[in-house]
Amino acid sequence: VQLQASGGGLVQAGGSARLSCAASGRTITFSRYSMAWFRQAPGLEREFVAAITVSSGREYYADSVKGRFIISRNYANKTMYLEMNGLKPEDTAKYYCAADSEGEYRLATMRRKYEYWGRGTLVTVSS
Repeated sequence: VQLQASGGGLVQAGGSARLSCAASGRTITFSRYSMAWFRQAPGLEREFVAAITVSSGREYYADSVKGRFIISRNYANKTMYLEMNGLKPEDTAKYYCAADSEGEYRLATMRRKYEYWGRGTLVTVSS
């Protein structure tokens, strides 16, 4: 499975941005997957942002983004989205999408549960 993230860029504080992550390749069992967004700011560890199960659309968010970010997926297009609202300078990071092939009934927050990763897209929030 290959993941391609897009949609990053420069945004003013308080603004919005939308990230996309398209899955391709061997996705015959895609309904059993969960997908997630992680982010990594310079000098910091990569951290969990949000996750969603592909089949049921169940969501889970990190406390730092709850109420501001919305994760969604389009099963037919095998694409996941992250709508980011009320952006803050501390949201500045490279955002990575990831896929867990055994995630049908779980929403993992640990990086090691996700075996597929995209290259990341940079989001910069100016104050």
